[in-house]
Amino acid sequence: CAEAIMMKRIPLKMVPALLVAALGVAAALGNEPGAELALLEQQGIRAEQNFAASMAARDFAAFHSFLAEEAVFFSGVEALRGKRAVAAAWSGYFDGAQPPFSWCPARVVVLASGTLAHSSGPVLNPEGECVATFNTVWRRGGNERWEVVFDKGEPGCPAVVECL
Repeated sequence: CAEAIMMKRIPLKMVPALLVAALGVAAALGNEPGAELALLEQQGIRAEQNFAASMAARDFAAFHSFLAEEAVFFSGVEALRGKRAVAAAWSGYFDGAQPPFSWCPARVVVLASGTLAHSSGPVLNPEGECVATFNTVWRRGGNERWEVVFDKGEPGCPAVVECL
C-alpha cells in the first residue's frame, strides 16, 4: 500500500500562495452567503428609523446629519438639490412641539455591494393615518455611515403596511 500513496513535493515558493488560497476558501465556507447582506439591511432599517426619530424628537440637527452633501429631495415637480437646500426647506417641519407627520420603514433592500439601500414605507398624519408613501435611497459612506441621497414622497398608501 505504501507504493500507492504518492507524495508530491510542493516547491517552497508556492506555499504562501497556497496558504492564502486555502484561507480564502475556509473563510468563504465559514460565512453564510446572506449574513453580511442581512446585517447591512438591519443597518439600513436602523438608519431609517433613526432618521424618522429625528422628526419625532424635533431634533433638526439630527435630521440634518443624515443628509448627504449632494442630497436630492423631490418636492412636487421641483427637486431640492444639496444638503443646504433640503435643510432650509425642511426646517419649518421642525417648528412646534408636535411633528406635522411621521414615517417608518416597511421595506429596506440593500445592493449586494452594500453601497446603496432603498427604504420605503408609510407617511402618517398626526392621527396615525397613512397619507403618503416615502421612498428613500441611502448611500453607505467610507465611514460606514448611511446617508440620504434621494428622497421622494408619493400620494397614496399600500393596503396593508407594517413597519419594521
